[in-house]
Amino acid sequence: MIPPPLASATLAQIQEHIVACSRCPRLATYVQQVAIEKVRRFQQDTYWGKPVPSFGDPQAQLLVMGLAPAAHGGNRTGRSFTGDRSGDWLFRALHAHGFASQPTALHREDGLRLHNCYITQALHCAPPANKPERQEMANCQPYLLAELRLLTQVRVIVPLGHIAFDAYLRACQALDLPLPTPRPRFGHGLLSLLPTGQTLLPSYHPSQQNTSTGRLTHAMLDATFATARQVLAGMSP
Repeated sequence: MIPPPLASATLAQIQEHIVACSRCPRLATYVQQVAIEKVRRFQQDTYWGKPVPSFGDPQAQLLVMGLAPAAHGGNRTGRSFTGDRSGDWLFRALHAHGFASQPTALHREDGLRLHNCYITQALHCAPPANKPERQEMANCQPYLLAELRLLTQVRVIVPLGHIAFDAYLRACQALDLPLPTPRPRFGHGLLSLLPTGQTLLPSYHPSQQNTSTGRLTHAMLDATFATARQVLAGMSP
């Protein structure tokens, strides 16, 4: 259920609610602590240190959904997948297939624009050790539900990682959107056609853990967005 303040909000207003959110004391304390203590390489930076909003094209046909901002990435810069290695991988692939204006994301004022693409997160605060608690995920879900209500042009959904994949399916259930039987399962590139006519196309998350071990390669991530582009063009992947 979408609570009243969000039910009538625009996408821009939803982001204002996200940035002002303090529903998770553990997360609020953590992101502020990280912003004060910093790490050596970013000692001169002023950290964002609060919930990180979604961004992109309101009429997007491609929805990319991550897990949460990185402690020294989005939590530092104030924009998802910005200023960290995951973003380096993601925007390289998005740019290669025309979904981003440039292949890098360094800070909020770097000129990056998304084309026909919208990026959101299952959780809008960086969690300690990248491990959110179940109640924290539930607290953040209304923002995703409100966004999905307004993102009416979305045709392809790319959840990055198993947690984001499960969060998207839970959001569909909360919105009473039909899911296929059997229920879609997570697997990199394991495409599912939803009863809504949308395509669910999960990918491994471009985390350093996945990319440094070769679990996710540039070619694999590139293929994900090549497939998304094919689906949007009405071609068989």
